[in-house]
Amino acid sequence: MKLRYTIFYVEDVAATLAFFNRAFGLETGFLHESKDYGELVTGETKLAFSSRALMTSLGKSPLAPDPQRPTFEIAFETDDVAAALERARQAGATVVQEAREEAWGQTTAYVTDPDGYLIEICSPVSGTASPD
Repeated sequence: MKLRYTIFYVEDVAATLAFFNRAFGLETGFLHESKDYGELVTGETKLAFSSRALMTSLGKSPLAPDPQRPTFEIAFETDDVAAALERARQAGATVVQEAREEAWGQTTAYVTDPDGYLIEICSPVSGTASPD
């Protein structure tokens, strides 16, 4: 078994895909003609988005994320956290934490996307190498 995709429930799938392209340089891999489902190219595991309207029509009641009380986050690793944070800020991300050096040897910053999902921008932990 393998992790195939993670799905965020969002208001506007196409707008979310466009945001992630501007903020993080991720390309759209798929957008259904209904615009209720889309995926980003992120390697073997996809980052996917479904509209809240679609989920509601399927009998689900997705909650909006609360960045003040997150239940999870996604993380994008980069060698230049400050530049990646600035790109995300310019794309409309809300900065939750400016870049800072952590005691475990990593630089981290946090933003939220327009739907309020918490996103970490981080460097590799010192002493470890990025797979890319």
